[in-house]
Amino acid sequence: QSGARINISEGTCPERIVTITGPTDAIFKAFSMIALKFEEDINASMTNSTVTSKPPVTLRLVVPASQCGSLIGKGGSKIKEIRESTGAQVQVAGDMLPNSTERAVTISGTPDAIIQCVKQICVVMLESPPKGATIPYRPKPASAPIIFAGGQAFTIQGQYAIPHPDLTKLHQLAMQHPPFTPLGQTTPGFPGLDATTPTSSHELTIPNDLIGCIIGRQGSKINEIRQMSGAQIKIANATEGSAERQVTITGSPANISLAQYLINAR
Repeated sequence: QSGARINISEGTCPERIVTITGPTDAIFKAFSMIALKFEEDINASMTNSTVTSKPPVTLRLVVPASQCGSLIGKGGSKIKEIRESTGAQVQVAGDMLPNSTERAVTISGTPDAIIQCVKQICVVMLESPPKGATIPYRPKPASAPIIFAGGQAFTIQGQYAIPHPDLTKLHQLAMQHPPFTPLGQTTPGFPGLDATTPTSSHELTIPNDLIGCIIGRQGSKINEIRQMSGAQIKIANATEGSAERQVTITGSPANISLAQYLINAR
């Protein structure tokens, strides 16, 4: 209907990239249809929910970092102008997306505000093309953590541990061959499961608007994640002016990867 070319990246990842190509009016038409579709989904999810205020439609654009400067403008003047004239919220991420030279630009507001905002962003992108080569962001497939228990290997899928016969065979082979015995251990064991495994810690940053679903009502979800993963999880207090919260996970590598997985799943 829009006349734009639309390509969606493969579906094995938690995120997919939608690329819209064409003349600007075809792009606006496609964006308006996407924004309205998102709004329909929000309305549908609110019909039997207790939430009173309606969340805005939110899109994350992927923009070459070399064009972000023009989008922000001198001293933030351009982005301020876009916010004021369209009524949409626009945020340009400080860091590049993993393994790429692109940054995420988050737009939220009513479908109308989003369409106006995309128009202005397209104008900026046409006026100042990207400089140098762009390494596009490619989402990585979610790697399921592996748990070894009772001589069997399991991969975590959703809330279930699924036995993994190939990994179990590898695990059993590892148990039989002396080179795999950790130093200072007389009985062969699995390095990942030794009670004296060194603990390490890992830091995540989580957007403020998502922290609630990870904590859960009165901390119910975060406690569940702590129990299931066996890791210690500390959530830093919100800092003034920051849109993100720091989360520190401490434990064995297996505990950390399970805690990370459960947080991402939430």
